[in-house]
Amino acid sequence: MTGTEPAAQEIDTTRPHPARVYDWFLGGKDNYPVDEQLGRQITAIDGGAPRAARANRAFMRRATRALAEETGIRQFLDIGTGIPTEPNLHQIAQSVAPDARVVYVDNDPIVLAHANALLRGTPEGVTEYVQADARDPRGILEQAAHVLDFDRPVALSLIALLHFVADEDGAHELVGTLVDALAPGSCLVLSTMTADFEPENVHRGIAAYAAGGVTLVARSQAEVGVFFEGLRLLEPGIVSVADWRPEDAPDGDGPISLYGGVGLK
Repeated sequence: MTGTEPAAQEIDTTRPHPARVYDWFLGGKDNYPVDEQLGRQITAIDGGAPRAARANRAFMRRATRALAEETGIRQFLDIGTGIPTEPNLHQIAQSVAPDARVVYVDNDPIVLAHANALLRGTPEGVTEYVQADARDPRGILEQAAHVLDFDRPVALSLIALLHFVADEDGAHELVGTLVDALAPGSCLVLSTMTADFEPENVHRGIAAYAAGGVTLVARSQAEVGVFFEGLRLLEPGIVSVADWRPEDAPDGDGPISLYGGVGLK
């Protein structure tokens, strides 16, 4: 582990947790009945929710590979890591560049319990895990600096994270603090939920999450664009994650209500 290890935390199995619900969508086993219950509620509202989770993972893989191959970035900071689902980000990055350095960040005790699965990287590279809250960007940067050189380019990944942080709770300050710390040549990789494509389904899903005690925010394309201000968007810009440099035929029919984009500093 990097930095000071936190005291052991209890895993709260009485309330759903986004990382565990996401794990259920992906067919994982690291979730509890309360997470499955919410996952089934969401799927009843929007049968495409598991497909969106898969499309989001595929976007992460394509964006990571593109940055490693096309920009020469060799450092990756992934905040809101979630429960390990292979291939993980470090496996993609280190398959292109074995010496890539990767820092994962999450605050869920169940992710910490599975962190060893995230730390099996290449001998040439470095893979570390930091237990921290995304709402503490300065603390994250301080711990990540034990592994990453912030005077050199870093790929900052905020994958399916920001829809759990409302604007009034500091979403823009969070991103701004992190991006400001990055050297020129760095990139922001971001995906977040939108109601632009299926407003009725998405807003019903938001209500279901709220009933489970989880904040969820849908943003328009223009609102997502604000996170990339001052950065140069790589082609094709801010699009549904399924449409960001797709490599395969679509996974099923219907829109994917997640925007994704990559911006270069």
